Amino acid sequence: MPALNETHDLNLRSWVVSANAADTDFPIQNLPFAEFRRKGSSEAFRGGVAIGDQVVDLAAAAQQGLFSGAAADGAQACAQPTLNEFMAMGGSVWSALRLALSRGLREGAAEQASLADCLIAQSEVEYSLPCSIGDYTDFYTSVHHATSVGKLFRPDNPLLPNYKWVPIGYHGRSSSIDVSGQEFKRPCGQTKAPDATEPSVGPCKRLDYELEVGIYIGKGNDLGSPIALDDSDKHVFGMCLFNDWSARDIQAWEYQPLGPFLAKNFASTVSPWIVTTEALAPYRAEFSRDPADPQPMPYLSSELNSSEGALDIKLEVLLQTEAMRNRGDAPAKVSQSNFIHSYWTVAQMVAHHTVNGCNMRPGDFLGSGTQSGPEHEEGGSLLELSRGGKEAFTLPSGEQRTFLEDGDAVVMRGWCEKVGAARIGFGEVVSTVLPANK
Repeated sequence: MPALNETHDLNLRSWVVSANAADTDFPIQNLPFAEFRRKGSSEAFRGGVAIGDQVVDLAAAAQQGLFSGAAADGAQACAQPTLNEFMAMGGSVWSALRLALSRGLREGAAEQASLADCLIAQSEVEYSLPCSIGDYTDFYTSVHHATSVGKLFRPDNPLLPNYKWVPIGYHGRSSSIDVSGQEFKRPCGQTKAPDATEPSVGPCKRLDYELEVGIYIGKGNDLGSPIALDDSDKHVFGMCLFNDWSARDIQAWEYQPLGPFLAKNFASTVSPWIVTTEALAPYRAEFSRDPADPQPMPYLSSELNSSEGALDIKLEVLLQTEAMRNRGDAPAKVSQSNFIHSYWTVAQMVAHHTVNGCNMRPGDFLGSGTQSGPEHEEGGSLLELSRGGKEAFTLPSGEQRTFLEDGDAVVMRGWCEKVGAARIGFGEVVSTVLPANK
């Protein structure tokens, strides 16, 4: 796993003044990657790195020849319309570019004048997907979410027998993943009411969000060559926020025997910024299981994974109705959770995904599954917060919700903070529900 180094130093400050604010998501200790261009322009998308409220244009930096060696190679790869080439280069190049940026953005850096010419305000840019996502797998790693949802359908036996033995996942649809700002039409499909004799086709009535963490694969593996648990960080480039929308009523009718289909393939939304595995190193935490539970099998267990396999990432969901937006009201917080509650680590997801020889490629994407905490108010979905649609909750505006209505915008945020380390954040992922096709 990435070791702590000079880029994590709590005392580092940047000549980009906004990066030194206590509440910024993007201090010099973070330096996440995205694909961007100026708003409304016909410019090519290219790679950028966030610093405070600015973006370092890596294409401009590469053109100026500001870096050397592996860092220069990385910057040149980041000048492309996707980050796939850079992600494929592996940890030595990722780390070299991150170090060169850290040194160039520090107070007193000789590169200040040159790098200042490469800055563009985040308020002036728009984003695309950071990479071409070839394959997408969604896991189901929150035991609290699985238990809460399971109780709605199987009160006496909420967890299926395999849950605590194997990281459960299914292959999702990468073509409908889009970047923050995504607007999508309410999905239509077959549903069947409990008292109906046959199903009907129409707009989803129980539309939901799912609070997830997204995981980007960097360097891939050959077909037939599994990734060992303790080698996962050689292959995981970084992480983002992820809203994997769900049509609950469509899912209830279609999911047996093969699992979700139309209920999950209509839209998924990622935050623009990828926070690198290296940047997350200070927030590693101990991973352990309840001694009464089955312990992970040997290919899913190691001393390293037990000592620092978990990640302390604070997560929250906010909701802004159309009426709130029209009045200028800010989104209202509806729940909070933490990725540290995940029943399986990122390394375990990667190791299990490839134990059968499955080959992963740069830009492949893993969803963590809905991240819920042990308390009801930490539910990562409306299905949990409304107890299956039985209990509406009231927003500060006085409006009530059990599931999402047209015009609702969902905002997700995430950040890491601990004593002795700088606070770093993921930005936010925002997306809005539009009316269904008529």
